[in-house]
Amino acid sequence: GKDKVIFVTKEDHEAPSSAELIEDDPNDPYEEHGLILPNGDINWNCPCLGGMASGPCGEQFKSAFSCFHYSKEEVKGSDCLEQFRTMQECMQRYPDLYPQDEEVEEEEEDSSKVKTDLPAQEIPASQTQGSS
Repeated sequence: GKDKVIFVTKEDHEAPSSAELIEDDPNDPYEEHGLILPNGDINWNCPCLGGMASGPCGEQFKSAFSCFHYSKEEVKGSDCLEQFRTMQECMQRYPDLYPQDEEVEEEEEDSSKVKTDLPAQEIPASQTQGSS
């Protein structure tokens, strides 16, 4: 990994440190950056994108995400609807790679039905009153 464990003695701590701090090079291509690079560009290699930029719909994702990132509209991204629609259509062709949120919503609805179908008398009175 990136961390290094070093054991020191009591004597090592008594002497002043001779360590020199080196400023990070913002142009180092191997340096890990976040989603947005120092120059304002999108870092397509950021792990935070979860591989979306390189999958079968990578080009559509890049187009939609770039449009949103650089959008100057009052409602940011409102000028990108066509790009997002194209990306969504592509993702629907690969349901195993891009599962739809609708399935999760249906499961949530089913579990909430179970809770609401309970007769009121089965809920103890102490839980129905605000006891904070």
